Amino acid sequence: MRIAVMGAGSTGGYFGGMLARGGNEVSLIARGAHLEAIKSDGLKVLRDDEEFTVRCQATDDPSEVGPVDLTLLCVKTYQNGDALPLMKPLVGPGTTVLCLQNGVDSYLTAAEVLGESSVLPGAAFIEAGMPAPGVVRQTGSLVRIILGETNGVETERCRAIRDAFVGAGVPAEVVPDIRAGLWTKFLFIATMAGVTSMARATLAELMPQRQWRKVVLACLAEIDAVGRACGVDLPQDIVPNTVSYIEEHLADLQASMHTDLLAGRPLELEALNGAVVRAGNVSGVATPINDVIYAMLKAHQKGS
Repeated sequence: MRIAVMGAGSTGGYFGGMLARGGNEVSLIARGAHLEAIKSDGLKVLRDDEEFTVRCQATDDPSEVGPVDLTLLCVKTYQNGDALPLMKPLVGPGTTVLCLQNGVDSYLTAAEVLGESSVLPGAAFIEAGMPAPGVVRQTGSLVRIILGETNGVETERCRAIRDAFVGAGVPAEVVPDIRAGLWTKFLFIATMAGVTSMARATLAELMPQRQWRKVVLACLAEIDAVGRACGVDLPQDIVPNTVSYIEEHLADLQASMHTDLLAGRPLELEALNGAVVRAGNVSGVATPINDVIYAMLKAHQKGS
C-alpha cells in the first residue's frame, strides 16, 4: 500500500516506521531538523524491547509524493489551517485520509477541506515521544488503532487499512460505532491533558494526592456525562475502567499538551477541554472542571 504520513512526529513517525518496516511504500511529511535527520540517517524507532531504522521518502512538500492509497493525518489540530490545504496533492479518487488527531470531531474539519468521502475517522492509542530529531520512541504495552465508517458499515477500505496495520505489527480494529470509540479515547486524553497541564505535574505525581485524584475522577465523570447527553453510547463502566488503566500505566503516561505547555508551544486546548465545554453548552450539562481548565490554559493556547 502507498501511504503518506502527514505529520511524522512521535505518533505519526511511529506508525509510519512500523508500516514501512512492514513492506508498505511510505512517505513521511515532516519539517525542520526532524526532516533533515530522517533524510540523512533514516527514521529510528525505539520500543521497549527493540529498535530499528527505516529509510523512506521524506519531504515537507506533499506535492512531491502525489496521490496515495492512504494518508495518516497526524498533525496537531491547531496546525490544520496550514496542513490540510497542503495535503490536497496526496488525495486522489481512491485515497483514504485516516484522521488520527485528538478530539471527537477533528475528522469533520479535515472532511471540509479534503472531501467527506475521502476522510475516515479513527483514533490512535499510544504513548510516544520524540527524544531527538529523526528518532521516535514508543513506550508501554498499549498500542492500538481503531477506525470505522460513520454509518457503522465495515467497508472494504476499512478492512484494507486494518490489515495493513496488523500486517505491520500494529493492532488495529474496525469498530461499528466509531463515535463511541472516539469518545472513549477523548474521555481519557482530555482529562489527562487538561488536569496535568493545569497542575503542571504528571498523573504519576497527581494520583497519589487525594485532592488531585478527586479532580481527575471528577473530570472523567464530567466528560462521561457530556458524552452521554450528546447521545454517545459509551460503555457503562468506562470511568472505572479508565481509572484502572491510569493506575496500571502511571509511569508511562505523559500528555503531549502538558509537554507542549512546558516547552512554550501551542496547545490543542480547543480540540480537548474546549470541546468538552462546547459540547456541555449544547447538551445542557454543566462542565465546571473543564471550565476551569479551559480558563486557566486559554492564555497559553498559542504558546509563549
